[in-house]
Amino acid sequence: MTVDTRPDFAETVEHPASPYLRMDRIPHVWCPGCGIGTVVRCFAAALERAQLDLDKVSVVSGIGCSGRAAGYLKLDGFHTTHGRAVPFATGLKLGRPELLVTVFSGDGDLVGIGGNHFIHAARRNLDMLVILVNNFIYGMTGGQNGPTTPVSAVSSTMPFGNFEPPFNLPHLAASSGAPYVARWTCLHIRRLTWSIEEALNRKGFRFIEVIAPCPVLYLRLNRLGSGIDRMRFYHDRAEIRNGADTREADITFRGGILCGKFVDEDKPTYHELMEHHYREALGDDYVPTPPEGAMLRE
Repeated sequence: MTVDTRPDFAETVEHPASPYLRMDRIPHVWCPGCGIGTVVRCFAAALERAQLDLDKVSVVSGIGCSGRAAGYLKLDGFHTTHGRAVPFATGLKLGRPELLVTVFSGDGDLVGIGGNHFIHAARRNLDMLVILVNNFIYGMTGGQNGPTTPVSAVSSTMPFGNFEPPFNLPHLAASSGAPYVARWTCLHIRRLTWSIEEALNRKGFRFIEVIAPCPVLYLRLNRLGSGIDRMRFYHDRAEIRNGADTREADITFRGGILCGKFVDEDKPTYHELMEHHYREALGDDYVPTPPEGAMLRE
């Protein structure tokens, strides 16, 4: 009898994303058809393409389905309280200005309970990348109406259809002062990866919205089919128009989706403005924050 001594194929082949993921926590908790895992994969691919020092990259997530991303990425990360991902990231960036800080969370966390933090971080042009996965609903807690639920869409708290106007997130970010604003769907994996890579190499408040409706609650409640049906919809109804006016980026129920890079400007960051102001005001008495952090002592 011949014994096959070759090592198991699964044990010898490493997934391309595994250097950037905590593989001991895989498989993940996201549902079949959910786009969040796709966005995490695009983020990992962008990190690989950007060739960044991962010891200088951190990720902050809030509460919700998308908020679980911080636990799967092999980076220094925070899984923060609900709606507080941006202020946690703000403190991290101001305390350790050499870090590349990314916020990865959902629409309910970032522009629902966390909306005030979001607009003021954009206004201040804090140096962070914000990736918002928009699933149109509160997916983890039962399918309640959210800040991005389209008008007439059904949710568990609006079974006869939503009548509240939702946020147009690219316009909200741009009108609040964000110098980099983009939107893609979870179908556009190459463009999303390129956009994340580009944003990783920019400064200031960079905002990327990714459309990924919840397949278990939003799609079922609204009889929109499966996750693959959504992919076909994105293929047929997504319009890529770089540089478009963000006021035209509203999303309607069953309507087309405007995608692209809408804003790409150079503006001084919060940290740069602070440094300039205090140097002007205090002169030689001003002591800037060292790259290794203000509170570290030997």
